[in-house]
Amino acid sequence: MADVVVYSTDTCVFCTKVKDYLKSKNIDYTEKNLSKDAEAKKEFMKMGHMGVPVLLINGEEVIGFDQPKIDQLLNL
Repeated sequence: MADVVVYSTDTCVFCTKVKDYLKSKNIDYTEKNLSKDAEAKKEFMKMGHMGVPVLLINGEEVIGFDQPKIDQLLNL
């Protein structure tokens, strides 16, 4: 099973879309909500990103809701 982390915020429409997509494919993920988790926000900033969503799939970064890349990394 893939290790999936989703960095998101409460107001991000694409974050909601990516989480809904993962749920529709029965993919378990860990959400790190930058609106609520100061440690996650620090971690995210160290990665050098400015916007969400950012996914880590088995350690590989996916920026935005890039469905083809998500599918590729999850072998869907």
